[in-house]
Amino acid sequence: MSETQRTLLLMRHAKSGYPPGVADHDRPLAPRGIREAGLGGDWLRANQPSIDFVLCSTANRARQTLAHTGIDAPVQYRERLYHTTPGTMIDEINGVADTVHTLLVVGHEPTMSALALGLAGGDDTDNAAIQRISEKYPTSGIAVLHVAGDWKDVQLGSAALTGFHVPR
Repeated sequence: MSETQRTLLLMRHAKSGYPPGVADHDRPLAPRGIREAGLGGDWLRANQPSIDFVLCSTANRARQTLAHTGIDAPVQYRERLYHTTPGTMIDEINGVADTVHTLLVVGHEPTMSALALGLAGGDDTDNAAIQRISEKYPTSGIAVLHVAGDWKDVQLGSAALTGFHVPR
């Protein structure tokens, strides 16, 4: 196992609309969601290492969230990240190349909060961030986790949750 410090960013999709007759997977962002996704991208660029790679749900609202962040990194859209479990998310993260130092995952609730809380176990975990995520993981929310070692070694309790930001 390498001693490389990696950054895992877990972003819930931005606020979506509920147009009549549109299937859940196809729902677009609401105007507020478009604005907040942009604010989330601004915050990521200003406060986090440059993102090397993105895993994104195939749902329209997740794709649009990523597009409106303005993050310019290679992306893989994964059907498995839509209506999924923390275990499946970890499986996807475990498959990321070790050349990636900062990974952004764009997904959905309740999986994002369960994943962030489940991974948190490192010594540097911020208890205030745990409390905030436990109460609510709002749309556009971004959990920041630090991972020591390789992506293939990420498992429950293996990361330090160091922050939680909600762009508003």
